[in-house]
Amino acid sequence: MKNYEEKEKRLDEVLNKLSSMSTRVSTLDNNNSKLNLHKNQLISEKEEAEKKYQILLRDHQNLKKQFDKVKDKIKIQNKVSEKIDELNQETEELIGEIDQW
Repeated sequence: MKNYEEKEKRLDEVLNKLSSMSTRVSTLDNNNSKLNLHKNQLISEKEEAEKKYQILLRDHQNLKKQFDKVKDKIKIQNKVSEKIDELNQETEELIGEIDQW
């Protein structure tokens, strides 16, 4: 009889351990599912951030080209202003010479 009682006691212990392990496995599965969902969310956020970065990069390049064009126009305007100033000085000199005659 004692053997049966010991075997029954051991069997109960093993069943308790199995039950405990089963609970842990289901908890781990649940945690794994949550982690997968979080991972998928992070992946989609990363993809969205990469798309926005590409758009910003393209906008930056376009703005840089526009800035370079404006800078070139300003250089041309400055040269034209210098030429106008030179012509004004020459005109004043010529008027001065004509007045002397």
